[in-house]
Amino acid sequence: MTDPSTYRPAPGSIPTDPGVYKFRDPAGRVVYVGKAKNLRARLSNYFQDLSQLHPRTRQMVTTAASVEWTVVASEVEALQLEYTWIKRFDPRFNVKYRDDKTYPVLAVSTGERIPRAFFYRGPRRKGVRYFGPYSHAWAVRETLDLLTRVFPVRTCSKGVYNRHETLGRPCLLGYIDKCSAPCVGKVSEEEHREIVHGFVRFMAGHTDAVIRDLSAQMHEAAAAMDFEKAARLRDDLQAVQKITEQQAVVLGDGTDADVVGVHADELEASIQMFHVRAGRIRGQRGWIVERTADSDEELAELVQNFLIQFYSDAVEQENITADTEQKVARRGVDQLSHNSTPWSRDDGVHQVVPREVLVDVEPEDAKHTKQMLSDLRGAQVDLRIPQRGDKKALLETVQKNAKDALRQHKMKRISDLTARSQALQELQEALGLEQAPLRIECTDISHIQGTDVVASLVVFEDGLAKKSDYRRFKIKEAAGDGHSNDVASIAEVTRRRFLRYKEDALAMPEEPDEARFADESAPKREQRFAYPPQLFVVDGGAPQVAAAQEVLDELGVVDVALIGIAKRLEEVWIPGDDEPLILPRNSQAMYLIQQLRDEAHRFAIQFHRQQRSKRMRESELDKVHGLGDARRKELVKHFGSVKKLKQASVEDIAQVRGFGPKLAQACFDALHPE
Repeated sequence: MTDPSTYRPAPGSIPTDPGVYKFRDPAGRVVYVGKAKNLRARLSNYFQDLSQLHPRTRQMVTTAASVEWTVVASEVEALQLEYTWIKRFDPRFNVKYRDDKTYPVLAVSTGERIPRAFFYRGPRRKGVRYFGPYSHAWAVRETLDLLTRVFPVRTCSKGVYNRHETLGRPCLLGYIDKCSAPCVGKVSEEEHREIVHGFVRFMAGHTDAVIRDLSAQMHEAAAAMDFEKAARLRDDLQAVQKITEQQAVVLGDGTDADVVGVHADELEASIQMFHVRAGRIRGQRGWIVERTADSDEELAELVQNFLIQFYSDAVEQENITADTEQKVARRGVDQLSHNSTPWSRDDGVHQVVPREVLVDVEPEDAKHTKQMLSDLRGAQVDLRIPQRGDKKALLETVQKNAKDALRQHKMKRISDLTARSQALQELQEALGLEQAPLRIECTDISHIQGTDVVASLVVFEDGLAKKSDYRRFKIKEAAGDGHSNDVASIAEVTRRRFLRYKEDALAMPEEPDEARFADESAPKREQRFAYPPQLFVVDGGAPQVAAAQEVLDELGVVDVALIGIAKRLEEVWIPGDDEPLILPRNSQAMYLIQQLRDEAHRFAIQFHRQQRSKRMRESELDKVHGLGDARRKELVKHFGSVKKLKQASVEDIAQVRGFGPKLAQACFDALHPE
């Protein structure tokens, strides 16, 4: 581990200009690349007291052995240079944007002598044009099957193509006119490429011209009494219309836009992007990225870096594809003018960088980010947060997708048997336990300014939630004065939970045979808490942990390990330790602990909302003379909620069983005070 003070630049030697900097390790490898408006101000942050740095930043500066920088003329140049260096050096401490899943796409090998269309899933390659991504593999295959009726492009592999070229007869698709069969010379290479051009143009969003041409040809065939051809064209037209209808119109003004939504927790962020072209959703993609800090500033920087990397990569790939196609054209395979092709460079770049980029988090440097995107497109790009209307509604949908993607990502990790086993083993080693904590319980407190204070207790066994053992607590002693006291609340929950454990343990028969001769008519009590957890987790830091440990000592519970989880930096606090334990942020143990805490938090908030709603309901109806518990329950049951009850008239309330006009009027007056 390196001491950062040994390679700290001399005071005043760092310029105050914008620029890009690199940290290198002792072997000279670049471990981190960053940009700054003011190099001196930014770099000085890395050389402060190590205890004040984020754990990831602390690890980076102690791994590095030197720092160097390059001054640039503007902040836009700094953005561009940072992207270039990240692509070149792939630094280990820079944030990685990884797809949350591998999406299927429809690919067209435009770089081949005889292009083909095919289903594809994986990394992008040179000389291939991609359309999508699609949410399901069957959607790609259905689209390809329908389009080959209108554009009979080659879909077979190279081996199949060569075999039929040798045999001199086409495959089945060639016989049923779903392939133009260039393998046997049914069409020339130039004619086949013309068909591919139409296919690509349609997939790029130019659907109106195709539908118009098919309609005109169908009517011409019908007028010429060629009904067989007209019927075939009618079927082709229906196939094309089916594909376009599958892409729902979400923006009626025909907008070209990418909509980016972000949902984040303390450890990771989920980014979802909807591609909208001509007002229709053409594709959807998602990424999961590890966070380096839990702050709005870090999230804004994350969004900025994502936009720059995504669109720069997309334009670079588009340029590579265009160059490949030009080489094919120069070999004489494509006799068409390159400027007239549907995948010309300008058209392609405008497809990957749209007119509008709608976000829910403003990038750190929105002005220069917008300028860089405009430079990539070669035209003005509008980067903004929509405030109202259809675009705002669509952004909310993208945000919901981002939230669901992050939840599924975490559930997938923790539901995997190998990951769960690894998480329990890591916890055992980190906490020094004698055995892996197969049963873990976690508690959390929820309230609003000390009112309706409640607590939750969630249970995980073998790394999975056991909801049948969840418990909810109404806090009594700690909330008696109407003020919040999380420490006392944690102590109360711990005492009540482990008193129940001791009671259940004493009630259990000492000998197994006693259970066989027990009185079956006697009331049975479920003894789910007769066994203690191996690990008890409280939501909080050192004070909460100390309060819970004091209760365990008081009750003589010595076979339960106790920790606290603090939200600020996901610190794990152990009783008696002055410093927290920092688990690796990407470890399975940290994901399990976070899942526990989040589940306890969700369960506590749910119970708190129920209690608050009940209190509000009861406070309003308690004023009604002659309204007992039975009639109150009947009233709420009939209308379903207090909101609907308040909207009801006196006549509506009088329709409830047990209510007359006088009582209905009293209820109405109580719910509508003057």
